[in-house]
Amino acid sequence: MDVWQDHAPLAERMRPRSLAEFVGQEHLLGGTRLLPSLLARRQLLSCVLWGPPGSGKTTLARLLADEAGARMVELSAVASGAKELREVFAAAEEERRLYGVATMLFVDEIHRYSRAQQDVLLPAVERGAVFLVGCTTQNPRICLTRALLSRLRIFAFRPLDAKDVRRAIDAALTDEERGLGAQNVRMPDDARELLARQAGGDVRKALNALEWAVAHAAQDAGDADLQRVVGERELGEALGVVAGGLEESEIYDMLSAFGKSLRGSDSDAALYWFMRMVDAGADPLIPVRRLIVHASEDVGMANAQAMVQAVAALRALESVGMPEARIPVAQAIVYVCESPKSNSIVAALAGVEQAIARHPHAKVPSHLEDKSYARDAPSGAPYKYPHDYPDHHVTQQYLPDELADEIWYRPTDQGSEARMVPRKLRISTPEGKEC
Repeated sequence: MDVWQDHAPLAERMRPRSLAEFVGQEHLLGGTRLLPSLLARRQLLSCVLWGPPGSGKTTLARLLADEAGARMVELSAVASGAKELREVFAAAEEERRLYGVATMLFVDEIHRYSRAQQDVLLPAVERGAVFLVGCTTQNPRICLTRALLSRLRIFAFRPLDAKDVRRAIDAALTDEERGLGAQNVRMPDDARELLARQAGGDVRKALNALEWAVAHAAQDAGDADLQRVVGERELGEALGVVAGGLEESEIYDMLSAFGKSLRGSDSDAALYWFMRMVDAGADPLIPVRRLIVHASEDVGMANAQAMVQAVAALRALESVGMPEARIPVAQAIVYVCESPKSNSIVAALAGVEQAIARHPHAKVPSHLEDKSYARDAPSGAPYKYPHDYPDHHVTQQYLPDELADEIWYRPTDQGSEARMVPRKLRISTPEGKEC
C-alpha cells in the first residue's frame, strides 16, 4: 500500500476494486442489463449517474474506465469551468491520436455547471472526443439542459439497504490490507446492525463513522495492543460527528412529501415534514413559499382565506424570524390542511393553456380593441359598459371567436366555492343601452 493510500480515509481505502466487491444497485448490474454488458465488452458510453451520496456512483465510473482501459480525468463542477473543460478535450484528442486511448471525463456534481458550461460539453461529447460521465445527487431531467440530456444515458442509483451497508462494514472490519482487520477491533453484531441502519444507505457515512469510532476506542484503550471495542455508545458519538446537513435531493423529497401532505389534508404529516426540513438546516422560506402555492393550488376558492393565512405566515417569518415564526407558520399549515379542497383554479389554467396552444393567434374581438388611437374604420358590435346595466353586468363576448363558447373555470361543490356560480353560467341579464 502506498503512502497516500495508507493515510486515505477508510471509505476511500475500501472503495471496490472490481465488480465482485461492489455492493447494491442490482437493478443496474444484475443479469443482462446494459452496464454489465458494457463492462464485459470493455466499452464506454456517455451517461449521467444519478443517486444519493455513498451509493457507488464514483466507484462504478472508475470500474467502467478501468475495464475499458480508458484514461480517466476527474473534475468537480464546483472547481472547474469552460477553460478546464477545453484543456481536457484537447488532451483527450491528443491521447487518442497518438496512443489510441479513449478518455472518460468524470464530472462530479455536474448539476452545478451553468447552462453555458454545459453547452461547452456538447461538441466534445457529440464528436466522441471524450466519454462524459456526470455524477449528481439532483434529478438530471431538471438540472441539466435538454441538449446535453439528449446525448446522455441516465442511470438512477438507489439508496443502499441496510444489508448492503452491513456487507461493506464487515469487509472493512476484516480486510487486513486496506481496512481495520489488523487493528484488533471487536464490534458486536448489534452495533454493526445499528451502524448499517443509521447510515441511511450511505456507505461512505457508515465507514467514516466506523473509522472515527475505532480511532476513539483506541484512545480509550490506551495501548495499541489492547482490543478496541466499538459498541453502540461509540457509534452514537461517531454518527453525530459525521452527520451533515441535508443533500439538495433530500430537501426536494421532503418538500414533495410536505406538499402532498397539505393536499392530502394530513396536518400531522405536514407539520412533521416542515419541522424535519427546518431542523436539518433548510431555509424555512422554502416550505413557506410552497405553502402559499398549495393554498391556491389545492384549496383555492373552496376557502379563499387559506391564501391569506399562507401569505401572513410568510410575513410573520420575515418580520419575526425563527424559531418564534414556526408557530404562525404551523397555524397556516394546519389551516391549509384542514380547509376544504378544490383544484378548480389549476384546472382552469390548464384549459386556458391548451386553448392557447390550439389557437396561438386568435384575434381580440373588435369591440374589446383599444379605441384610444385612430383606426381605419370601426367594425363589429360596440362595447357594452357593464356598469350601465342591471347588476353591473351584461352578456357579451370577451373571448376570441374560436373560443367564444369555452368554459374553463368550473366551481366545485367544496366549501365556499359551492355557493359560487360564475356569471358566465348564470341566466343572462337584460341588455341595456349600448356604449
